Amino acid sequence: MEIENEGASVQIEVDVDAVAETAQLVKDELHRVIVGRDDIIEALFLCLLAEGHLLLEGNPGLAKKTITKQFAQTLGCTFSRQQFTPDLLPSDVIGSYVNDKKTGETNVRKGSIFANIVMADELNRATLRTQSALLEAMEEKSVTIEGTTFPLEKPFMVLATQTPVDYVDYQGSLSQMQLDQFMLKVRLEYPTTDEELQILATKQDASLTVRQVTSRDSVLRMIDVSRSVYVDEKILEYIRDIVVGSRRHKDLVLPASPRASIALLALSRARAAMCSRDYVIPDDVKATASKVLSHRVMLSSEAEIEGVSLEDVIAAILKEVRPAR
Repeated sequence: MEIENEGASVQIEVDVDAVAETAQLVKDELHRVIVGRDDIIEALFLCLLAEGHLLLEGNPGLAKKTITKQFAQTLGCTFSRQQFTPDLLPSDVIGSYVNDKKTGETNVRKGSIFANIVMADELNRATLRTQSALLEAMEEKSVTIEGTTFPLEKPFMVLATQTPVDYVDYQGSLSQMQLDQFMLKVRLEYPTTDEELQILATKQDASLTVRQVTSRDSVLRMIDVSRSVYVDEKILEYIRDIVVGSRRHKDLVLPASPRASIALLALSRARAAMCSRDYVIPDDVKATASKVLSHRVMLSSEAEIEGVSLEDVIAAILKEVRPAR
């Protein structure tokens, strides 16, 4: 592939085969200890390549922490987990300056945000101030501690969980503005009866662990490859038409923003690379559209009363909007 760089043509090698091979290695390795969950594993890898963040929604006990931690282990990336509670402070997330009583020096104590893969568990339990500290770091890819800015090491991805609001100490669901910071949203369901039995069989072997199958440097190269995947003008128009279609739909009171278009573009490139292609096809867009749009759009009260679901609306938009040939 050739790209223009200040008037000069520069040859760029897009090694999508290496991306596809690594994605399969990660999936196979995780399946040694995790039963099913293909959709979550794929969403994690897509967000990693697209440099986005992932929101998982579901009841407690569905292996959200286990999947995330072991995903980071297969990549050779650092991992940190922060349990978000009502008494958690912004400084617990981003860090603070502390005084060393022995030396009298003031040093930086970095918070849980300083890792490649960060899990924010039960994000909606924390106060809005603490949530904002995390979301700012996600947007800026850096944090500011008492006037000093610290860049976050790449790759950087936040996986946040949101538990349904059924508990006394929950602050409530995340606002639409907060939800929009996440590139993808995936809902976890309970395993099937067969999967439940496989989980029990897996847990009998306490020695099962995942191995590292790639490295941080390789992950950064794969991100560069994903960015270099070719996108035709007709694909860009298809992405535009899907997002604009949400703005014209009668059942939506809040349509998708331009950030949804940008997310669809990045994820379509990532999916193409995972499929060993150096170009995007309409199926790449369609495969990620529902997970990109579901948390960014809002039904009107009339549609809710009539029993219309977001899934129905998104499916109708995708059926109505056709890619150009």
